[in-house]
Amino acid sequence: MTSAHANRVFLGVALLLFSAGWAANHFASVLVMIREQLGVSSVLVNAAFGIYALGLLPSLLIGGMLADRFGARSVVLFGGVLSAVGNISLLLFHQGTPLLTGRFIVGLGVGLVVSAGTAWAGRLRGASGVTLAGIILTCGFMVGPIVASGLGVTSISIDALFGLSIALSLVAVVAGALLGDAPRLSTPPTTLQATPSPGPRRSMAKALAVALPMAIWVFSSITTTLIVLAARTAEHFDNAIILPALGAALAFSAGLIAQFLGRRFNWGRTSGIVGALCSLTGFSLAAYAGESVPVWLFIIAAFFFGTAYGLCLREGLLGIETYTPAHRRGTAIGIYYVFTYLGFGLPVLLDALLPHLGATIPLIGLAVLAACSAAIRGVQIKRSYIV
Repeated sequence: MTSAHANRVFLGVALLLFSAGWAANHFASVLVMIREQLGVSSVLVNAAFGIYALGLLPSLLIGGMLADRFGARSVVLFGGVLSAVGNISLLLFHQGTPLLTGRFIVGLGVGLVVSAGTAWAGRLRGASGVTLAGIILTCGFMVGPIVASGLGVTSISIDALFGLSIALSLVAVVAGALLGDAPRLSTPPTTLQATPSPGPRRSMAKALAVALPMAIWVFSSITTTLIVLAARTAEHFDNAIILPALGAALAFSAGLIAQFLGRRFNWGRTSGIVGALCSLTGFSLAAYAGESVPVWLFIIAAFFFGTAYGLCLREGLLGIETYTPAHRRGTAIGIYYVFTYLGFGLPVLLDALLPHLGATIPLIGLAVLAACSAAIRGVQIKRSYIV
């Protein structure tokens, strides 16, 4: 296979990852429309946002394991079809159990694409491919809710928004099927530290010990911005439907910039400490605001949470790529993403704790845990556990 063909294959992988990110996250804006236009309760729409994780978590792990055993391509294509099926269900049914079922199916499909697709990108381009996969997913996560909110302001129907996501998923599946597959490049790009000097000890246990302290702050930072802080800022904002898009634009832009700069300048492992500390700062700001978040604080917190997302995602993926044995990489990526996506359950957890602990105490607890992750990464670096 030529390098040009491998690049075309990677383009197909990128489109599948982007469409998965879109399918997963456009719902952050659509759920506001469902709540306001259809009168669906906040409990139900938040449950629909969270139940996505119940479908996602097992499929992330299963997708990685299947990619190790049978190859990533077929797993990713099936996941793309499944994402479309879930959104077709959401297009047809906007309330009750069918709403939860459709969102659950979307989670199943996205999980397969994310874990197996990241493994596929890594096989094609090594560490550069893995981190590019994270950047591409971030673009999908960002653009989906921004476009949904922008179109929502023009009074476009909810059905049309689901139809757009369905079309994008199906186009990506067709492109991925037509572009085929390619073996790993013989000389993958080396702009990142794919293999620290010389011959790092590789084991699943070491890879997860390095990656998981970063994983838990990836999507917990994002969902706190898009769901929790957006809801607590709504009373200070005339058009609440714009808030998820604003949060997505701010947070994911900060995350993209952090990932791009880290990739461009080959930032070292201390950037993981910075990522955890940014998450600590975001949770501290949110705790300070309590139940009523002013717009200025929402903007600042979104910047810190987005930077935390980008740095923690990049450092976690690099840890997996660097320290996992090649034949277990898909499984390790799946486990890593399972821990990142636990953050999608955070809004539901905070809602449940609100009557008992208030708005501030749970966020202070999260800030303390973020400080612990920064300390763990610092100890790992000091003891030369990672390089």
